[in-house]
Amino acid sequence: MSAQTVDTSKCMDYRKFFLLAVLFFSASFTSSAQEPSEDAATDESPLILSRVDVTQDRGEDDPGLFLSISQSEIDYLSPNHPAEVINTLPGVNVQMNSGQEHLIALRSPVLTGGAGQGSFLVLENGLPTRSSAFGNVNGLFEPVYELASDLEIVVGPGSAKYGSNAVHGLINIGLASPFETQPQASISISSLGRQKLDALMTPQQGTAAGIVWLRDTGWRDSSSVDQQKIYLATEYQLAGWDALAWLSASNLNQETAGFIQGAKAYRDRSIAETNPNPEAYRDARSVRAAIRLSRSLGDSDFWITPYFRWQEMEFRQHFLPYKGIEENGHHAFGLQARLDREISDVVTLRFGADADFASGFLVETQNDPFGFFPGDTRFPVGAHYDYDVETDVYAIWSELDWQLSRQLRVLAGLRGETHFYDYSTNIPAGINGRFNVADNRKDDFEFLTPKLGAVWELRDDAEMFANYARGARAPQASDLYRLQSQQLPSQARVETLDSFELGLRGRFGPGGSVQYQFAAYAADKENFFFRDADGLNVTNGTTKHEGVDALLRFEPWADVLLIDAALSWSDQTYTFDRPANGIARGNKIDTAPEWLADLAVTWRAASKWTLRAEAEYIGAYFTNPANSQDYPGHVVFHVGARYDLSSDIEAFARIRNLFDLKYADRADFAFGNERYFPGEPLNLTIGFQKSFGR
Repeated sequence: MSAQTVDTSKCMDYRKFFLLAVLFFSASFTSSAQEPSEDAATDESPLILSRVDVTQDRGEDDPGLFLSISQSEIDYLSPNHPAEVINTLPGVNVQMNSGQEHLIALRSPVLTGGAGQGSFLVLENGLPTRSSAFGNVNGLFEPVYELASDLEIVVGPGSAKYGSNAVHGLINIGLASPFETQPQASISISSLGRQKLDALMTPQQGTAAGIVWLRDTGWRDSSSVDQQKIYLATEYQLAGWDALAWLSASNLNQETAGFIQGAKAYRDRSIAETNPNPEAYRDARSVRAAIRLSRSLGDSDFWITPYFRWQEMEFRQHFLPYKGIEENGHHAFGLQARLDREISDVVTLRFGADADFASGFLVETQNDPFGFFPGDTRFPVGAHYDYDVETDVYAIWSELDWQLSRQLRVLAGLRGETHFYDYSTNIPAGINGRFNVADNRKDDFEFLTPKLGAVWELRDDAEMFANYARGARAPQASDLYRLQSQQLPSQARVETLDSFELGLRGRFGPGGSVQYQFAAYAADKENFFFRDADGLNVTNGTTKHEGVDALLRFEPWADVLLIDAALSWSDQTYTFDRPANGIARGNKIDTAPEWLADLAVTWRAASKWTLRAEAEYIGAYFTNPANSQDYPGHVVFHVGARYDLSSDIEAFARIRNLFDLKYADRADFAFGNERYFPGEPLNLTIGFQKSFGR
């Protein structure tokens, strides 16, 4: 519902009731599970439940595309940036920008601001890496994806397990399991001045420890990056329960290279290597910790996961004309509870309840005078915003998994969420130039997200699926309280996207050598709240998204040749008019390429050699909502090789941008200028990877 001031006492009663219900649900099941059955007591097999059952949003047999990247693929690519890995999949477009910065698109345009923060859910082991009101457009530089056992990408709204911020999809980093991890270390250097070390060890049975260290001198002026990440995990038995505890943390210090400006400026390497904003930087720190307790009892499996997260970040907003300094952060604790129960051989019910309590802040300060013309007072020196926000989020969800017949399976779900915000400003409220400092207030939002899907088995090696899902997000704190002079706090509402999908998947050929997935979709978004390229807020926007995604894997000679192809076509349009932003109904959404493609050929040339060639295609797209400026797209080629020096040591080399193409990772048009983040020139990375015995 729309934002409104709420009665605090009623809210507190509701919150207490919800929390008591979750705790009662958890405690009652815990007490009933304390005495294991006789069979369980004598069973000497491991009790650890499958992590995939808990954390993954979509399985291979569920409605919708199944997109994942295995640990072996991550190890082979040895990426320096998450885009190098997940851009190999259909429907995905991550723009790399500067250093470790990036912007995400999942069956969507590349989104910025609050829309970019709140439209894509990033998870570690099935837990959101941030509380829903405090998202990050650079959401992939915090989790430890480099040491993941797998990456799961859901394009379009997912299941009922996850709610706010999974509007266009989610990315789940499955952290390495202590009992399944192959200890190894990798070290590499690059011709662009990068040095990287990844190591994952198992100091003792049931424990894992990992570290990621990156030093990048930067190929553009004043653009160095230092990043460190750690990962710790242990699995053990606790009073008859299986326990998995983990901690991940990250630290990023980078000197950020800003946009270069001018018509086709990315084509001039002498301009591309410059940094118009040598004063720009980003410093970010984060910690996440959780304990997942699990137990089986008869026909039921139960999980309960308390967690904690903390992050702080400071950066210069080089992409805005006045280049203010932003400081933000939040800390939170929460709880996820889930019960799966087999009602019969063909029916499974799943129930879950989530609660998240967060406290965040944001400060924006302008240090230097700025104006577009003499006497322009819209950008005053000093604090533009300085506020704190407390948020409480409660959710209950359920899913029905029903095998109606041998050929037909139905999956239905429903999730309900309530979000409470308590905002307070630390500077005087009122209009301050272009900025509007809201007075202290409380807001709340609630919504339901239904899901319904079906899978028809056409034959043993082919099946069709249909899927309807609604994605929704409550506003980001910045949507609500980082206001402009002509904006009111109550204008941001719950954003929804209704998606319909029809697809086919299977395999054919000798020995099933060809695997394929194909899906066509149509989605409509309402209450789209975003800030356009000129820094103007748009409220109550509506958009339409249609497209086709295809994934093909062909292995004509087993263990010798592998061909992977991903192809996406989309038509993404505005369905409303806003002349002030140049938006007209039917215009293409800016930064939404019509075509995306990736083709990779892997050849195991001999017992010791593995070679890979890849072509990455980004189609043309408009760079402004008026559709008067565009970027022509590009094709970039990469090659790589690995060689087994011994049974446990590999040498590897990777060349990116093989033909030294001059292209743009990101192109946009803002404040009357063509702006670009130029793509990296031809570069070579070499390194070694060693595996260790247990």
